Amino acid sequence: MMAAYSQDLRDRVLWGLERGEGPTAIARRLEVSLRWVYQVKNRYEHTGERAAARLGGYRRSCVADKESTIRAWIKEQPDLTLVELCDRLAAKGITIKPTALWHQLNHWGLSFKKNAARQRASTRGRRQRAHRVESPATRT
Repeated sequence: MMAAYSQDLRDRVLWGLERGEGPTAIARRLEVSLRWVYQVKNRYEHTGERAAARLGGYRRSCVADKESTIRAWIKEQPDLTLVELCDRLAAKGITIKPTALWHQLNHWGLSFKKNAARQRASTRGRRQRAHRVESPATRT
């Protein structure tokens, strides 16, 4: 991801426009794209902001306030799948993908291991090797 251009560069674009300089001339002089000059100009004209728009940041989950409802569903029916939970949420007008829901459930500490028999088996130590089979020619 690229970082935003400096505020100084944005100010120089806007000062050039205020002096009557054309966007193409500004782009050449400052060695930036013409499109970016227009973006700075349009942002200033529409919002009055000279600074860059905020990049990234925290986005709150659309199910963050549904924790008690989802926990109740899982308590009532522990074998619900992520897709089934997404369907139930869709019926309430909340659209979310299973992976996004999984991240939120993981954040809440909810596990989706439904059956202990399906969990990955761990080794109990080194297995003994099968006895070596001798070929008939080596037997005496």
